[in-house]
Amino acid sequence: MPEPTKPLSPRASRGRCRLCGLCLGSALLAIVVSTLVHLLSPPPQPAPSPSFSIIIDGGSTGTRAHVFSLGPDGRPDLARSAVMRVSPGLSSFAADTARAGESLRPLLEFAKEKVGSEGAAAATEVRLMATAGLRLLEESVREAILVSCRNALRASGFRFEDSWAKVIPGSDEGVYAWVAANYALGTLGGDPHKTIGIIELGGASAQVLS
Repeated sequence: MPEPTKPLSPRASRGRCRLCGLCLGSALLAIVVSTLVHLLSPPPQPAPSPSFSIIIDGGSTGTRAHVFSLGPDGRPDLARSAVMRVSPGLSSFAADTARAGESLRPLLEFAKEKVGSEGAAAATEVRLMATAGLRLLEESVREAILVSCRNALRASGFRFEDSWAKVIPGSDEGVYAWVAANYALGTLGGDPHKTIGIIELGGASAQVLS
């Protein structure tokens, strides 16, 4: 038969109690510290919503809306950007300038789908840059077309100022094409001798930059 267990001496009982109390105290301390860390730590930040920029290219044969998705550093993410084209170009409305703004509406609806919420649209800039098609028109006709476009852009729900809709000179047209080409190739901002020259062929003009 197994021998009966001997009762612990008072001293041993006190030692065991102290040990149990120490373990329980350590456990409680760990819980308290863990709770404080949880309460004092900042809540996890949600991933930043994508921001956008819209450039409307008013060419001589058609008008394109480029919707650029911008990364956290403000650089465009070309893989997530989108483009839509409508025709004819803005210069074709020389005889009925009021219809020029209406021609932008499909592009603006397309841009709204890409941007998403109304709040995001209100924070998104939209700019119109018209090129050689409008440069060839008389000044009064050109300005009437721009006024019609400005009215449509102002009512679009995007962020817009009248000065953001304009006709750009051929030199600017070529510079923008050069910057876009070298940005896409990764040669922008490095050795200037290693950048790529471009020939920009529009419907009514051509530019060469190197």
